[in-house]
Amino acid sequence: MTGLAILIPIALGMGLIGLGAFFWSMKDGQYEDMDGAANRILIDEEDEPV
Repeated sequence: MTGLAILIPIALGMGLIGLGAFFWSMKDGQYEDMDGAANRILIDEEDEPV
């Protein structure tokens, strides 16, 4: 029973940290250009000769 008393607050704390990181990334503009990142992988850029 004491294991649950330790693990439940740890799990809740980790969940709150993850939720905070998600909201921080939303505020920072991480998810604004989802189509640009998907199309960027398809662009074939030729390397310049050395």
